[in-house]
Order: sequence, then structure tokens, then C-alpha cells
Amino acid sequence: MAKLIEPELSYKIVGICFKVHSELGCRYQEKYYQKALEIEFKNQGLKHEKELKVDLNYKNEKIGRYFLDFLIDGKIVLEIKTANYFHKDDIKQVVSYLKSKNLPLGILVNFKKDQLQFKRIINPEISNN
Repeated sequence: MAKLIEPELSYKIVGICFKVHSELGCRYQEKYYQKALEIEFKNQGLKHEKELKVDLNYKNEKIGRYFLDFLIDGKIVLEIKTANYFHKDDIKQVVSYLKSKNLPLGILVNFKKDQLQFKRIINPEISNN
């Protein structure tokens, strides 16, 4: 049986997301949830990087750049959305972030619904022994 990746940290992250959703509700733009999350991460002493720049390379040459919403404690990518539902492209986006940073776990969160939605996403290129 595979063990859960970063159970305590991921539980804390999701708990913070639930707290923000509970206080703000489901009617705002993504940038406001991002700002509220950052406040909660700071208040709870959770090490994080916001809008982390990541280079996109092809054959060892930089061809572009994208931004992670959050990298938590250098271990977990947190991608936030405000959409009616998760799209396949949202999941692919998180997987590509995990692969580029060689990280095992991402959490995709949707603040748009009456109840917070979240999905743990595993990097398929990293073994979970």
C-alpha cells in the first residue's frame, strides 16, 4: 500500500483553504483568494512562495516562463481556481508544474462553488515508495 504524500502539510493547506472559503464565500476573483491565503499562511507560520517564476525549457533552452500560485514549504504546489468545475487542463497544468519542479504533490483548489473543492495531484514521474 502506498503511503500518503505529505499528509500533515497537505491537511494544513487544505484547512487554510477551507477557512478562507468559509470567511469569503464563493463570489470573488482568484486574486482575492490568493491574497487571503497569503495572509493565513503568514498568520500560521507556513513557509510559502507566491507567484513563483518557473522557466519553461526545451532542449536546455529557455522558451518561456509561467507562475505557480504558491509553493508551500518548498514541497507542495497549490494552484487556485475560481471556475464552475475543474477542467482537464487545470490538472494537466498542475502536473506540468510538478514535473518542472520535480515535486511529488500538488493541490488544486476551486473557490467558486458553495463548498470548497480540492484535488490532490500526484507527479506521475515520482515513485511513492
